[in-house]
Amino acid sequence: MSEYDWYEDDEPYVVVEQHSSGFGPLLLGIALGTGIALLFAPQSGADTRRLIRKKAQQARDTVADVVDEVATTVTDGIDSARDAVDLKKRQISRAVRAGRDAAHEAREDLEFRIAETKAAYKEN
Repeated sequence: MSEYDWYEDDEPYVVVEQHSSGFGPLLLGIALGTGIALLFAPQSGADTRRLIRKKAQQARDTVADVVDEVATTVTDGIDSARDAVDLKKRQISRAVRAGRDAAHEAREDLEFRIAETKAAYKEN
């Protein structure tokens, strides 16, 4: 008797784990933390507003820097992909041209041999 025979009567069950997006709860945490910090801040309202403006400007600057960096990365990627496509197009064009030239030469050679064979046949 194997160890699994003891569990034959057990029904199978499914465990479903749900994970929420980390971005929404992060923003909620930031908002709650900011609100609590404002309530318990040991400074005046004017100082707090000035600090909030400063932090908001820093956040805008950081976001702008990230956006610029992402835009540069995407642009570089697009340019790189275009260069790769252009290179492949040139390589394919050269290969097609070489194939056409080879086919043309093969046809001329075949026509020449057929003409020789016909001439030799007529002589005999």
